[in-house]
Amino acid sequence: MYYYIKNTLERTDTPDLSGGSGKFVAVLTSAQWLESRDRFDMGIEMDMDLSAIDSTKAEVNYDSLTGTFSVPDRENISAPNINFAFALDEKGIVFIDDSGFVSSTIGSIISSKRWAMPCMERFIYDFLEQIVSRDQNILQGVDKELDTIEYKILEGDENDPSLRVSRIRSDLRDMRIHYEQLLELSQELEENENDFFNEDNTRYFHLFSQRVSRLHNVTSSLRDYSIQIRELYQSQLDKKQNRIMTLLTVITSIFMPLTLIAGWYGMNFKYMPELEHEAAYPIVIAVSIAIVIISLIFFKKKKWL
Repeated sequence: MYYYIKNTLERTDTPDLSGGSGKFVAVLTSAQWLESRDRFDMGIEMDMDLSAIDSTKAEVNYDSLTGTFSVPDRENISAPNINFAFALDEKGIVFIDDSGFVSSTIGSIISSKRWAMPCMERFIYDFLEQIVSRDQNILQGVDKELDTIEYKILEGDENDPSLRVSRIRSDLRDMRIHYEQLLELSQELEENENDFFNEDNTRYFHLFSQRVSRLHNVTSSLRDYSIQIRELYQSQLDKKQNRIMTLLTVITSIFMPLTLIAGWYGMNFKYMPELEHEAAYPIVIAVSIAIVIISLIFFKKKKWL
């Protein structure tokens, strides 16, 4: 599919790839690119194994700017990334994509954008903005979920949240890396080494860098928060275990003197006057009860119970 950059993207079936009719946007599959790349006269040989793409980056060539995108699926960040490539020069930009992601993104731009001053820089800015357009809401949802997990932990919920928190932390790590790569890409575009862009319009790339930087900071903060929640859960678990150990220690301390009494009078020596005394049995019972009561009062004052 081919488009011209006008007040919006206007589709055309007869593109002028020389740039004489205006800046163009082309969306091709890897097979289509291999068949028609000579028509674009960009003087590049691009590796079209899109499955081998592992990062978002841009590379400056002598007469073109090439690069790749590796975009996390916002519906399932832990799923394989969406990969595609691009090449641009002063005439236009070509996307090589087998996933349909670029076509869908361009469709969103067409339906929602009208440009008073159309230009390649503004199109690229809006394309990049579409990639991260949902991220603020996604990160807010993660923040609320972490708040809920923290509240449940403090309320004493016994369900172990470690697996979910670990998945959130992993997703946030992937998003943080994605934002770092987008920052490097936008900075490369802003440098405008080949003078493909109008210098006044490179401000769009600076604006995008600022937005991605904020998203990166939020993501880093949330990842730190997820680590704190894991530590909070471990702390609560340790406190619960300590309470159990304290209770067992108190019970043991109470019954130790009773065990001593039982062992002492269970020796059955011949000359033990207490055994012949009529009140010996109730006295031992009373002493045992007194020991238990005194022990409980003592532990209560020490706040061990």
